[in-house]
Amino acid sequence: MQENIEIPLSKKKLVLLLAGSLVFVAAGIWFLINPPKINNALFGNPTFILIISIAAILFFGTIAVLIARKLPENKPGLIIDSVGLTDNSGGISAGQILWSDLQNISVIEINRQKIILLEVKNPQDYINRQTSGLKRKLMQLNYNSYGTPLSISSNSLQIEFNELVTLLNNRLMAIKG
Repeated sequence: MQENIEIPLSKKKLVLLLAGSLVFVAAGIWFLINPPKINNALFGNPTFILIISIAAILFFGTIAVLIARKLPENKPGLIIDSVGLTDNSGGISAGQILWSDLQNISVIEINRQKIILLEVKNPQDYINRQTSGLKRKLMQLNYNSYGTPLSISSNSLQIEFNELVTLLNNRLMAIKG
């Protein structure tokens, strides 16, 4: 039997992510209040600037709130044990994911951001157990886009991405035999 592994949240990474989100919120507010005068049909269009400004404020504002809620937490970001893994690393964390449900671990890259996809036998069960309607919708969107509602990023964890992928794959292979 392998030991339990607890990977803490990285407060430093969370603070940097929060600062980055707040910069985009501030830029959205600035463009909303004082839209730039650009001589371009698309980027100079006041309606386009308004839509982009509101989208930036809403999207990055939501991310900032989720990160701010994670900062004071002392729970580990990820727990890996003999039963499965418990994800508490992000805003739409899935909670406990059983090894018996896990079929495959893969990696995708979206805009130079690497993400671990956890493919499970029963994806709808993981979506349905979410109590938050927003989390449920985001997990459904992930499922529709990537074939699984479950993903993990090392952005908020005290571990390098490749080390985390290797750790998860090794543990899955050991459990599955």
